[in-house]
Amino acid sequence: MASEEQKEATIIDGKAIAQTIRNEIASEVLLLSQKYGKVPGLAVVIVGNRKDSQSYVNMKRKACCELGIRSYDIDLPEEVSEEEVVKKVHELNDDPDVHGILVQLPLPKHINEEKVLTEISIEKDVDGFHPLNIGKLAMKGREPLFQPCTPKGCVELLTRSGVSIRGKKAVVVGRSNIVGLPVALLLLKADATVTVVHSHTRDSESIIRSADIIIAAAGQPMMIKGDWIKPGAAVIDVGTNAIDDPSRKSGYRLVGDVDFQEVKKVAGLLTPVPGGVGPMTVAMLLKNTLDGAKRKIEQ
Repeated sequence: MASEEQKEATIIDGKAIAQTIRNEIASEVLLLSQKYGKVPGLAVVIVGNRKDSQSYVNMKRKACCELGIRSYDIDLPEEVSEEEVVKKVHELNDDPDVHGILVQLPLPKHINEEKVLTEISIEKDVDGFHPLNIGKLAMKGREPLFQPCTPKGCVELLTRSGVSIRGKKAVVVGRSNIVGLPVALLLLKADATVTVVHSHTRDSESIIRSADIIIAAAGQPMMIKGDWIKPGAAVIDVGTNAIDDPSRKSGYRLVGDVDFQEVKKVAGLLTPVPGGVGPMTVAMLLKNTLDGAKRKIEQ
């Protein structure tokens, strides 16, 4: 019998950690500007006018402005041809003032995302999704030029919260190309023992219950319950799901893949939704842009 009741999880403040990282980036941008008279440049390409994409892009552009990073805004109409988008990417590849290129996904149905993303120069792939970057991430003893932003943000949240990853059992819930797969590779690189749980996994509850570190990225609202968690585990919740909530003005609220109220009673560390992983994704994008610029400007 436990001698004392488990105390509630420490809530990881993603906003505060992201702000610390932004301050670090701003200092480095200022140094580059003073030493070389150059600043990092990030080009954001957006096709069409999806509301969610527009708000993401505006957030990224505003963040660039705050840190002294030059933002190049490429807004293309919904009906633009795939050839035109690729041509624009090639122009940005050739522009020495652009150190990072971000193509906001999803693209309209008539454009092949994979084809467009593969055209981005590996040296400017600040999203970290170029096949060569992902390939190097998957190989021992190789380092990608860039790591994908959300997975990198998850690992950064753990390390800055004092979680040691080496030798720990980590379970990643979900195997998407954007989060699940790359975060599993990053945890392996940090010497964790990694299991990936997905829709065809049998007895996923007991696998998750064995984990010291859980990265929840399944896109299933509140799927992971309190009794699925080992007491004291570190839980990073990547899920952002809108569920109906008549009490809210908007008619909905955002929840993660973790049942926050239940899990916080068992976990040692836990990220909230919103305010956990979200702010880190943008911070890591800006960090990747800075790193790309430093490689170019300081060579």
